[in-house]
Amino acid sequence: MALLILAVAAGCDVTAVHVDHGLRSGSEHEADRVREVAERLGAEFRAETVVIEPGTNLEARARSARHAILGPDAALGHTADDRAETMIMNLMRGAGPDGLASIRSGTRHPILDLRRAETEQVCEREGIEPFQDPSNVDPMFVRNRIRHELLPLFADIAGRDLVPILDRQADVFAVVADYLRSEAAEIDPTDARVLRTIPEAIARVALREWLRGGIAERHPPDAATVDRVMAVVRGESLATDVGGNRRVERTAGKLRIVTTPKA
Repeated sequence: MALLILAVAAGCDVTAVHVDHGLRSGSEHEADRVREVAERLGAEFRAETVVIEPGTNLEARARSARHAILGPDAALGHTADDRAETMIMNLMRGAGPDGLASIRSGTRHPILDLRRAETEQVCEREGIEPFQDPSNVDPMFVRNRIRHELLPLFADIAGRDLVPILDRQADVFAVVADYLRSEAAEIDPTDARVLRTIPEAIARVALREWLRGGIAERHPPDAATVDRVMAVVRGESLATDVGGNRRVERTAGKLRIVTTPKA
Protein backbone atom coordinates (compact mmCIF):
# COMPACT_ATOMS: atom_id res chain seq x y z
CA MET A 1 0.00 0.00 0.00
CA ALA A 2 2.84 2.40 0.84
CA LEU A 3 4.51 1.66 -2.50
CA LEU A 4 1.22 2.40 -4.28
CA ILE A 5 0.82 5.70 -2.42
CA LEU A 6 4.40 6.80 -3.08
CA ALA A 7 4.36 5.76 -6.74
CA VAL A 8 1.25 7.85 -7.38
CA ALA A 9 2.72 10.78 -5.43
CA ALA A 10 5.88 10.56 -7.56
CA GLY A 11 3.81 10.98 -10.73
CA CYS A 12 4.35 7.46 -12.03
CA ASP A 13 1.93 5.72 -14.39
CA VAL A 14 0.71 3.19 -11.82
CA THR A 15 -1.12 -0.12 -12.08
CA ALA A 16 -1.66 -1.95 -8.82
CA VAL A 17 -1.63 -5.73 -9.29
CA HIS A 18 -3.19 -8.08 -6.74
CA VAL A 19 -2.14 -11.72 -7.03
CA ASP A 20 -4.37 -14.20 -5.21
CA HIS A 21 -2.50 -17.44 -4.46
CA GLY A 22 -5.63 -19.09 -3.10
CA LEU A 23 -3.71 -20.32 -0.06
CA ARG A 24 -6.13 -19.15 2.62
CA SER A 25 -9.84 -18.67 3.03
CA GLY A 26 -11.14 -15.26 2.00
CA SER A 27 -8.00 -14.21 0.13
CA GLU A 28 -10.07 -13.40 -2.95
CA HIS A 29 -11.76 -10.54 -1.08
CA GLU A 30 -8.45 -8.73 -0.53
CA ALA A 31 -8.45 -7.74 -4.20
CA ASP A 32 -11.51 -5.58 -3.54
CA ARG A 33 -9.60 -3.64 -0.91
CA VAL A 34 -6.65 -3.05 -3.24
CA ARG A 35 -9.01 -1.99 -6.04
CA GLU A 36 -10.72 0.47 -3.70
CA VAL A 37 -7.42 2.12 -2.70
CA ALA A 38 -6.13 2.20 -6.28
CA GLU A 39 -9.30 3.94 -7.48
CA ARG A 40 -9.10 6.42 -4.62
CA LEU A 41 -5.52 7.30 -5.60
CA GLY A 42 -6.22 7.41 -9.33
CA ALA A 43 -4.21 4.30 -10.21
CA GLU A 44 -5.15 1.45 -12.52
CA PHE A 45 -5.88 -1.98 -11.05
CA ARG A 46 -5.53 -5.58 -12.18
CA ALA A 47 -6.43 -8.78 -10.32
CA GLU A 48 -4.69 -12.08 -11.06
CA THR A 49 -5.09 -15.60 -9.70
CA VAL A 50 -2.55 -18.42 -9.51
CA VAL A 51 -2.93 -22.00 -8.37
CA ILE A 52 -0.33 -23.23 -5.87
CA GLU A 53 -0.52 -26.89 -4.99
CA PRO A 54 0.14 -27.88 -1.35
CA GLY A 55 3.56 -29.36 -0.62
CA THR A 56 7.14 -28.48 0.20
CA ASN A 57 8.76 -25.11 -0.58
CA LEU A 58 5.31 -23.50 -0.59
CA GLU A 59 6.62 -19.97 0.02
CA ALA A 60 9.24 -20.22 -2.73
CA ARG A 61 6.78 -21.68 -5.24
CA ALA A 62 4.22 -18.97 -4.46
CA ARG A 63 6.87 -16.29 -4.92
CA SER A 64 7.97 -17.73 -8.26
CA ALA A 65 4.37 -17.88 -9.50
CA ARG A 66 3.70 -14.32 -8.32
CA HIS A 67 6.82 -12.93 -9.99
CA ALA A 68 5.97 -14.74 -13.22
CA ILE A 69 2.67 -12.83 -13.34
CA LEU A 70 4.12 -9.48 -12.25
CA GLY A 71 6.97 -9.64 -14.74
CA PRO A 72 10.56 -8.39 -14.38
CA ASP A 73 9.67 -4.69 -14.60
CA ALA A 74 7.22 -4.57 -11.69
CA ALA A 75 8.16 -2.49 -8.64
CA LEU A 76 8.07 -4.46 -5.40
CA GLY A 77 7.50 -3.12 -1.90
CA HIS A 78 10.45 -4.68 -0.08
CA THR A 79 11.90 -2.59 2.75
CA ALA A 80 15.21 -2.42 4.62
CA ASP A 81 13.80 -4.91 7.12
CA ASP A 82 13.01 -7.36 4.31
CA ARG A 83 16.57 -7.00 3.06
CA ALA A 84 18.05 -7.81 6.47
CA GLU A 85 15.76 -10.83 6.83
CA THR A 86 16.71 -12.09 3.38
CA MET A 87 20.40 -11.70 4.16
CA ILE A 88 20.01 -13.90 7.25
CA MET A 89 17.98 -16.47 5.31
CA ASN A 90 20.69 -16.63 2.67
CA LEU A 91 23.39 -16.91 5.34
CA MET A 92 21.53 -19.90 6.80
CA ARG A 93 21.51 -21.48 3.33
CA GLY A 94 25.29 -21.14 3.07
CA ALA A 95 25.14 -18.46 0.37
CA GLY A 96 28.20 -16.64 -0.95
CA PRO A 97 28.71 -12.89 -1.40
CA ASP A 98 25.92 -12.62 -3.98
CA GLY A 99 23.35 -14.11 -1.60
CA LEU A 100 24.64 -12.05 1.32
CA ALA A 101 24.23 -8.91 -0.81
CA SER A 102 20.54 -9.79 -0.42
CA ILE A 103 17.92 -7.66 -2.21
CA ARG A 104 19.45 -5.00 -4.47
CA SER A 105 18.18 -1.43 -4.64
CA GLY A 106 16.93 0.03 -7.91
CA THR A 107 13.74 0.43 -9.91
CA ARG A 108 12.70 -3.11 -8.95
CA HIS A 109 12.91 -2.21 -5.25
CA PRO A 110 12.32 1.56 -5.05
CA ILE A 111 11.56 1.78 -1.32
CA LEU A 112 14.33 -0.50 -0.08
CA ASP A 113 15.82 2.29 2.03
CA LEU A 114 12.60 2.67 4.04
CA ARG A 115 11.97 0.75 7.25
CA ARG A 116 8.79 -1.27 7.57
CA ALA A 117 7.57 1.12 10.28
CA GLU A 118 8.01 4.04 7.88
CA THR A 119 5.77 2.38 5.29
CA GLU A 120 3.14 1.99 7.98
CA GLN A 121 3.45 5.72 8.73
CA VAL A 122 2.95 6.53 5.02
CA CYS A 123 -0.32 4.60 5.06
CA GLU A 124 -1.40 6.20 8.33
CA ARG A 125 -0.84 9.72 7.00
CA GLU A 126 -2.98 8.93 3.97
CA GLY A 127 -5.71 7.43 6.12
CA ILE A 128 -5.27 4.03 4.50
CA GLU A 129 -5.28 0.91 6.64
CA PRO A 130 -3.10 -1.76 5.02
CA PHE A 131 -4.20 -5.36 5.06
CA GLN A 132 -2.22 -7.45 7.55
CA ASP A 133 -1.43 -10.78 5.91
CA PRO A 134 -1.98 -13.44 8.60
CA SER A 135 0.62 -15.68 6.97
CA ASN A 136 3.25 -13.12 8.02
CA VAL A 137 3.04 -14.37 11.60
CA ASP A 138 2.87 -18.09 10.78
CA PRO A 139 5.96 -19.75 12.36
CA MET A 140 5.83 -22.41 9.64
CA PHE A 141 7.76 -19.97 7.44
CA VAL A 142 11.44 -19.40 8.21
CA ARG A 143 11.27 -15.69 7.38
CA ASN A 144 8.63 -15.16 10.04
CA ARG A 145 10.76 -16.78 12.73
CA ILE A 146 13.69 -14.59 11.69
CA ARG A 147 11.45 -11.50 11.81
CA HIS A 148 9.68 -12.19 15.08
CA GLU A 149 12.23 -14.26 17.00
CA LEU A 150 15.78 -14.04 15.65
CA LEU A 151 16.12 -10.34 14.85
CA PRO A 152 14.61 -9.23 18.20
CA LEU A 153 17.05 -11.60 19.95
CA PHE A 154 19.96 -10.16 17.94
CA ALA A 155 18.89 -6.65 18.94
CA ASP A 156 18.62 -7.65 22.58
CA ILE A 157 22.10 -9.22 22.59
CA ALA A 158 23.69 -6.33 20.68
CA GLY A 159 21.79 -3.66 22.56
CA ARG A 160 20.90 -1.96 19.29
CA ASP A 161 18.80 -2.30 16.15
CA LEU A 162 20.82 -4.51 13.80
CA VAL A 163 18.79 -3.97 10.62
CA PRO A 164 20.81 -0.89 9.52
CA ILE A 165 24.06 -2.77 10.20
CA LEU A 166 22.95 -5.83 8.23
CA ASP A 167 21.89 -3.59 5.34
CA ARG A 168 25.29 -1.87 5.31
CA GLN A 169 27.00 -5.25 5.30
CA ALA A 170 24.78 -6.28 2.39
CA ASP A 171 26.11 -3.25 0.48
CA VAL A 172 29.68 -4.42 1.16
CA PHE A 173 28.90 -7.91 -0.09
CA ALA A 174 27.23 -6.43 -3.18
CA VAL A 175 30.46 -4.68 -4.18
CA VAL A 176 32.45 -7.89 -3.71
CA ALA A 177 29.85 -9.99 -5.53
CA ASP A 178 29.71 -7.63 -8.52
CA TYR A 179 33.50 -7.69 -8.89
CA LEU A 180 33.70 -11.49 -8.68
CA ARG A 181 30.83 -11.89 -11.15
CA SER A 182 32.50 -9.58 -13.67
CA GLU A 183 35.72 -11.62 -13.43
CA ALA A 184 33.85 -14.94 -13.57
CA ALA A 185 31.96 -13.87 -16.71
CA GLU A 186 35.22 -14.17 -18.65
CA ILE A 187 35.70 -17.81 -17.60
CA ASP A 188 34.48 -21.02 -19.26
CA PRO A 189 32.86 -22.71 -16.26
CA THR A 190 32.99 -26.12 -17.93
CA ASP A 191 36.78 -26.14 -18.38
CA ALA A 192 38.19 -27.92 -15.31
CA ARG A 193 41.80 -26.99 -16.18
CA VAL A 194 40.97 -23.27 -16.29
CA LEU A 195 38.98 -23.50 -13.07
CA ARG A 196 41.96 -25.06 -11.32
CA THR A 197 44.37 -22.31 -12.39
CA ILE A 198 42.34 -19.19 -11.54
CA PRO A 199 41.70 -17.86 -8.00
CA GLU A 200 39.21 -20.18 -6.30
CA ALA A 201 36.90 -17.29 -5.35
CA ILE A 202 36.37 -16.54 -9.05
CA ALA A 203 36.07 -20.21 -9.98
CA ARG A 204 33.36 -20.72 -7.38
CA VAL A 205 31.33 -17.77 -8.67
CA ALA A 206 31.67 -19.03 -12.25
CA LEU A 207 30.34 -22.41 -11.13
CA ARG A 208 27.46 -20.85 -9.16
CA GLU A 209 26.29 -18.86 -12.17
CA TRP A 210 26.61 -21.90 -14.43
CA LEU A 211 24.69 -24.16 -12.04
CA ARG A 212 21.86 -21.70 -11.51
CA GLY A 213 21.22 -21.26 -15.24
CA GLY A 214 18.00 -22.68 -16.61
CA ILE A 215 16.32 -23.43 -13.28
CA ALA A 216 13.03 -21.90 -12.20
CA GLU A 217 14.05 -21.01 -8.64
CA ARG A 218 16.29 -17.96 -8.53
CA HIS A 219 18.50 -19.10 -5.67
CA PRO A 220 22.05 -20.14 -6.62
CA PRO A 221 23.45 -23.41 -5.25
CA ASP A 222 24.73 -23.33 -1.68
CA ALA A 223 28.38 -23.46 -0.66
CA ALA A 224 28.29 -27.20 0.06
CA THR A 225 27.12 -27.92 -3.50
CA VAL A 226 29.87 -25.75 -4.96
CA ASP A 227 32.37 -27.55 -2.69
CA ARG A 228 31.35 -30.88 -4.22
CA VAL A 229 31.65 -29.53 -7.76
CA MET A 230 35.09 -28.10 -6.94
CA ALA A 231 36.08 -31.63 -5.89
CA VAL A 232 35.07 -32.79 -9.38
CA VAL A 233 37.09 -29.92 -10.88
CA ARG A 234 40.18 -31.00 -8.90
CA GLY A 235 39.76 -34.63 -9.95
CA GLU A 236 38.92 -35.85 -6.46
CA SER A 237 35.67 -37.32 -7.79
CA LEU A 238 34.19 -37.91 -11.22
CA ALA A 239 30.66 -36.64 -10.56
CA THR A 240 28.38 -35.19 -7.90
CA ASP A 241 24.71 -34.52 -7.29
CA VAL A 242 23.78 -30.81 -7.39
CA GLY A 243 20.07 -31.07 -6.55
CA GLY A 244 17.00 -30.71 -8.71
CA ASN A 245 17.59 -34.14 -10.28
CA ARG A 246 20.85 -32.94 -11.76
CA ARG A 247 24.44 -34.16 -11.62
CA VAL A 248 27.72 -32.58 -12.66
CA GLU A 249 30.09 -34.99 -14.42
CA ARG A 250 33.63 -34.54 -15.73
CA THR A 251 34.78 -36.13 -18.98
CA ALA A 252 38.12 -35.35 -20.64
CA GLY A 253 38.54 -32.27 -18.47
CA LYS A 254 35.10 -30.87 -19.27
CA LEU A 255 32.18 -30.47 -16.90
CA ARG A 256 28.61 -31.12 -17.95
CA ILE A 257 25.22 -31.09 -16.25
CA VAL A 258 23.25 -34.32 -16.61
CA THR A 259 19.58 -34.65 -15.70
CA THR A 260 18.90 -37.70 -13.58
CA PRO A 261 15.60 -39.61 -13.45
CA LYS A 262 13.25 -38.66 -10.61
CA ALA A 263 13.04 -41.24 -7.84
